[in-house]
Amino acid sequence: MKIAFVGKGGSGKTTLSSLFIRHLAAAGSSVVAVDADINQHLGAALGLDEEQAAALPALGAHLPLIKEYLRGSNPRIASADSMIKTTPPGTGSRLLRVTEDNPVYEACARPVPLDGRPVRLMATGPFTESDLGVACYHSKVGAVELCLNHLVDGPDEYVVVDMTAGSDSFASGMFTRFDVTFLVAEPTRKGVSVYRQYKEYARDFGIVLKVVGNKVQGPDDVAFLRDEVGEDLLVTVGQSDWVRAMEKGRPPAFGQLEADNRQALQVLREAADGSYALRDWERYTAQMVHFHLRNAQSWGNAKTGIDLAAQVDPGFVLREEDGAAAGAAGALSPCPQPLRSAERPAPQLA
Repeated sequence: MKIAFVGKGGSGKTTLSSLFIRHLAAAGSSVVAVDADINQHLGAALGLDEEQAAALPALGAHLPLIKEYLRGSNPRIASADSMIKTTPPGTGSRLLRVTEDNPVYEACARPVPLDGRPVRLMATGPFTESDLGVACYHSKVGAVELCLNHLVDGPDEYVVVDMTAGSDSFASGMFTRFDVTFLVAEPTRKGVSVYRQYKEYARDFGIVLKVVGNKVQGPDDVAFLRDEVGEDLLVTVGQSDWVRAMEKGRPPAFGQLEADNRQALQVLREAADGSYALRDWERYTAQMVHFHLRNAQSWGNAKTGIDLAAQVDPGFVLREEDGAAAGAAGALSPCPQPLRSAERPAPQLA
């Protein structure tokens, strides 16, 4: 299942997404983690040191390889150059699976050892000097959207994406790629402002939006969030001595995370599992096509010089079983040559 973490800058979005990833890994689940934030902090939150985090390959730098691999033998796509971020899969396209080995993961993902099962980590990549003044955030996440469009996931397989802060995610169709979106909100008026934007934008697309209250200190904070977001409030999280210990460079085993915080993470998992069980694959595919046609008309046709509507395979519906053959190519075992750190820096709740 595909899961997004969003929220206002400083809300603790990256911290909670990293804790959720650790929770899944500790349970032995297969996880692909994606840092799609303009500020790249997920690697550090998962325990990488500065050098290791900086060495993560940028998805955007490998876009030609990604396009060529995903194009496969799809007759509707004449060349990789004609693919844009919203190009949907069709007959002959190669699909990605969470647990397989493939050239995309080999070039763009790095294994990160955690308590339990290792996870694959992918990152959009930071802004470079050549990007300043001429590129926007969305030029970086196009590779993420293309991969999500071609990724077939199954039960107990998780793709967790740490999204950019605020409501910028709605500038592309990527916000429709998730079974559930967890919006991290502090118990303040500013903290719930992003929720209102998301709720309004997501209304017409059937987005499952659940609020995770963070930095909650007591019943008054819970009552405030309940008044502001109503039934969308899923669970609340407070301060953590476990995180504080990590911040001091004394990383305890993840199993020592406070029981109430472990329970909160389990609530998130159950919500994600429940949303995946309700996924409508036909609607999921139709949303891909919808945004592809919008992007084609808006800028894609002019950029490529062709009618990108012809890339749509009208008889194709992405389904879980479509990835079975690809998934059989090789399961993710204990991640050879993992990234390691003697002292893993902590995620921070603040």
